[in-house]
Parts: sequence; structure tokens; C-alpha cells
Amino acid sequence: MELQVQATPVKRLCKTHNTITVNGMYPGPTLEVNNGDTLVVKVTNKARYNVTIHWHGVRQMRTAWADGPEFVTQCPIRPGNTYTYRFTIQGQEGTLWWHAHSSWLRATVYGALIIRPRPGDSYPFPKPKRETPLLLGEWWDANPIDVVRQATRTGAAPNVSNAYIINGQPGDLYNCSKKDTIIVPVNSGETNLLRIINSALNQQLFFKIANHKLTVVGADASYLKPFTTSVLMLGPGQTTDVLITADQPTAKYYIAARAYASAQGAPFDNTTTTAILEYETAPCLAKCTSTKPVMPSLPTFNDTATATAFTKSLRSPRKVDVPTEIDENLFITVGLGLKNCPRGASRRNCQGPNGTRFAASMNNVSFVLPSKFSLLQAHQQRIPGVFTSDLPPNPPRKFDYTGNVSRLLRQPARGTRVYKLKYGSRVQIVLQGTSIFTAENHPIHLHGYDFYILAEGFGNFNPNRDTAKFNLIDPPLRNTASVPVGGWTVIRFVADNPGVWLMHCHLDVHITWGLATAFLVENGVGELQTLEPPPADLPLC
Repeated sequence: MELQVQATPVKRLCKTHNTITVNGMYPGPTLEVNNGDTLVVKVTNKARYNVTIHWHGVRQMRTAWADGPEFVTQCPIRPGNTYTYRFTIQGQEGTLWWHAHSSWLRATVYGALIIRPRPGDSYPFPKPKRETPLLLGEWWDANPIDVVRQATRTGAAPNVSNAYIINGQPGDLYNCSKKDTIIVPVNSGETNLLRIINSALNQQLFFKIANHKLTVVGADASYLKPFTTSVLMLGPGQTTDVLITADQPTAKYYIAARAYASAQGAPFDNTTTTAILEYETAPCLAKCTSTKPVMPSLPTFNDTATATAFTKSLRSPRKVDVPTEIDENLFITVGLGLKNCPRGASRRNCQGPNGTRFAASMNNVSFVLPSKFSLLQAHQQRIPGVFTSDLPPNPPRKFDYTGNVSRLLRQPARGTRVYKLKYGSRVQIVLQGTSIFTAENHPIHLHGYDFYILAEGFGNFNPNRDTAKFNLIDPPLRNTASVPVGGWTVIRFVADNPGVWLMHCHLDVHITWGLATAFLVENGVGELQTLEPPPADLPLC
């Protein structure tokens, strides 16, 4: 399979931009595979920017070289060059996706990755009549790379997007968009599978279909105990599979998504994207063309109660094997901070609050990507000076994480500091949000792993009180966890995949500011517990 990254004229909101796409498509092609398949994907970079492709949520057992984050597992594919990603899908079924993992290219470089059961196996629910991937995204009426470069120059927050999109189209509520609104056809009485992916760059989204219930059956390519809801909340990076039965009067119904924006006072794109669920049954054809689709009532942008009720409803279909003995117990603060204007810098470069620059950190370390080697290369070839393995397992200073925080704590230290894990170690991480600058919901994604989400809550995590809330029976298995605004989430996994694995906030504006770290998982014993050697065509820095 070949993916060509290239500039293509794309017209949205009345204006044409020279947009970076894959194979000239926006969004890029949907890859459909089966559990157990090996993928060989040759990526050619015909754009003017460096690029890499990340296969979001793929376990990449022993194939970390194919994971894709720039300067973590590989150097970027330079303009004019190619790299072939080779990896096998093992024990995963459902919806994942792929996207660029270099600067802000993933604003437009992304597509669905659909994993069906092995031939002969079936879904754990009745086979749907049709399946439709719905990729939720963001559109800037500008070049997204220019947007992030300007923010990096000024130290201020980047401009928010101008539209949300469904499968690349903004929908009826935006200028010059109506004729291209996405139509999802259904027949009365049939049950269909929708694969919903939040591929937006910087925004959690609420999702709803007018007058229809959604039965959630999977998330992040793991099956779930089915439950019915009228609304979904997805953080960037997250996927949700739902069954929908066409049991309403024959008509058109809006499929709609808008922001869940939990950071108080922070600007956000307050628009609504729509597609149309259209009943194809005969009486509708004449009647429906003239009638306006029914609009769902979406939650308000700051409806944290609805977001929380949704994430707390997720359960694995049956009892699962959660690690109970813990070898590594980490407590990691995640949040924003501010950096004082560097000595000698002009005020032009310090346009954050009160003449500062925005920053973000985990355990007060604002993560800096290397530029001459990837972390994985430096680890494998033992190249000194690229990173240190001394990320603190706990915050360097204890404080009231979600309360009124002293200004002294706002200054994170920059560094390329990772945390080392022995092969097979059983890991628990408390992800604790902070209100150092503004508390908000953070979608935290761990590469190379799925993890069980045991519990979440508001305020500061208190082991004496909150351990009793852990679900050790049927917690959901995910690759991206929504850490609640001003709250915490506890995850567990076994470090059974050697390599260097990025853990970061999937709001790209926050990665830019340093809201990331990485785990260096050592090799175990024998070939099956050892990272494969690097491929011959691995890009060089």
C-alpha cells in the first residue's frame, strides 16, 4: 500500500488553500484490514514539510520503529524521501486511525484504520447492515503550520479553528458548505455501525444524532459492554463504535458535533458541524428533499457532567485480567504553566498572560524533543547526551494541585527526561490534572499500549479515599484517557512491549508547549521480548 503526502488545492468556507493531503484526498484514505494482518505501507513525502505517520492505537509489538512520532521512534521523512512502515495487527478489533505526527500536519493528514475480525470470526453484536466511518476534524481558514509557527514565535495561544468538519466537510451551518454536506443513507428498520473518530487537533467534541439513540459497542479498538446513550464525548485521538437503528419516522436528521471546552475563559471554536442521516425509504425521497433536517439539542460547551457521565459508563464486556500487584506506582501531574519572558527577549515573543510564554509539563518537566537523533535510536545505539532517564515518578513538590496554586509553581523546567521501565513490570499511573494556569480536560494518549482505566474523579487524588473507587472487575481498555477538568484518572498496564513510547496530551497545542514524556521499556529475555532491529530505510536526521 502506498501513501503519498502532497499539497492539494482544497476549497472550504469559500476559500481554496494549498492543503497537505494524502493521495490527494481529504481526509486521507480509509485503510481496511483484519485482526492478524501485516501492513506494509510505503509513505512518500512530496510536500514541503517533514512528515511522519503514526498508527494511532496500534500496539506495535516489538516494531516501535513503525510507530511514527517524530524524533521519538524515527527521524522525519524529509521532502522527496520515502519510508516503509511494517507492522502486524495483533489481537485488536474495531476502529483506530492514522495521522501525521510532525508539527501540526495532522490537522489535514489523517484517515481511518478499520480492523475487522479475523476471517471466520464475527462481531460480538449482530452484523450491521452498513458501516460508516465518521471522522470529526477541525479546519483553519489558514495554513495550520503557519498558525502553530506564529504561536511558537509569540508565546501566546494559537488561533482557534474556523470550522469543525465531518469526513472533511463543515456542513449546512457554514458559508459555502451546504452543497457538500456529508449524507449518511439508512433504510427504515435497519441497524448500522458508525465508527466515530475525533481527529480534531485541539478540541474535545460532543456528538449527537437528532432523535436517535446510540448503542456504544467499542472504543479505541476494544469491545465494550453495550450501553445506550443519546450523546458521546470524544477527546482528540479517541474512537467510539456505535450501533444506530433507523427506528424514527422517515425524514432527514442532523448528525452534529460541537466543542466540549472545559478551560474556563479560554477561547475556542464555538461552531457546530453537521452531516445528514437520510432515510432512503420510498415515501421519503420526494418529501425529504424539501424539508429541513431535524436538529439535535447538543450539550452546552462546558457541560462537564455530561462528559463525565459518558466516560464513566464505559466497561469491558466481561471480567478482565487487571494487574493487581504493582511494581511501578507513578503519580504524574499534567497541566499548563507559564514561563517568564527570557532575558533579552522582546515583548513580541512574550504575548502570553502578563508578558509570559505558555508552557505545559508532566511532573514539572516541559518535554523537549531531540533534533539530531530519535529517542529510540539514541537508546538502541547508546548515544549519550540525547535524553536522560530521570523523569521524577512523583511531582518534585507536593501542592494543592487543583486549588489556588502559588505563582512560584508556574515555571516548568525544560528537558528531555524519560522514565525507564523493566520488561514485564506492572505499572499504575495516577494522572493528576492541575490548575497552575487553567484546569481543563486533557486527553492523554500512550503509544504502544492499551491500558485499563480504573477510576476518575475531581479534585486531588487521595489514595486513602479514592482507591476504594477502583474498578478491578471490568474497567475499559483504551489508548487515550480523558483526564477530567480539575481532576484525575488512574490507569494500569503491563510493560510488555520494548521500545520508547511517547505519552502526551492529544491536544496538539499542549504537545507544542511540552505536555509529554516517554517511557523507555527495556528488552526482556529472548527474541519475543526484544525490539526488532531497525529497518534499513529508517530515515536519518
